Amino acid sequence: MRIDSRPVQPSVSSGFEHVNRYWDDVHQVWAAKILPGEFYVSTQGEMIVTVLGSCIAACIRDKVRGIGGMNHFMLPEQNEYSSDVWGGNPGTTASRYGNWAMEFLINEILKRGGRRENLEVKLFGGGQMIASMTDIGQRNILFAYNYLASEGLKVAASDVGDVYARKVLYFPDTGAVKVRRIKDMKNDTLLKRENSYRKQVETTALVQSGGVDLF
Repeated sequence: MRIDSRPVQPSVSSGFEHVNRYWDDVHQVWAAKILPGEFYVSTQGEMIVTVLGSCIAACIRDKVRGIGGMNHFMLPEQNEYSSDVWGGNPGTTASRYGNWAMEFLINEILKRGGRRENLEVKLFGGGQMIASMTDIGQRNILFAYNYLASEGLKVAASDVGDVYARKVLYFPDTGAVKVRRIKDMKNDTLLKRENSYRKQVETTALVQSGGVDLF
């Protein structure tokens, strides 16, 4: 009889109950998989996973205390119509925008004991998935670098741009990152998902502003 030697799953922090958490047999670690518009912070040695197309993931941690997390945002910034509607609730669609996603992630790390002067930042994603479309990935990359510069934070490592999707595995306790460039996508699931989420975000912003009723 096989004995399950995996450690007990770490308790989930308040606000992250909706995130998919599972045991990863390959890396022998508990993991959390985030989708577009989500972010996750760990203080207990978990791995954080996401798959990116034109979206950006910022991996940020306190390199002294090992507290860190990852976000996954789709568009650079909220517009003036939606900022007062979504407010600062991490459970809303606001975190699909870079300005909220970065603020949420940094604030949650600091709330859990991280210190700003110890923050280490790594950036991934921003691929141009369809050559004929507007390069949203490049806009996301520029936003991320500009935002971090305005906050006085330097990028320690990155793998951004080009034409690839990426699978990112992040270990906040050590700062290690594994990136797989997906050069030959077997299907267009990722593209459809990103486009669907992006349309939802843009439509919600317009409808909630009261300016345009889309149908």
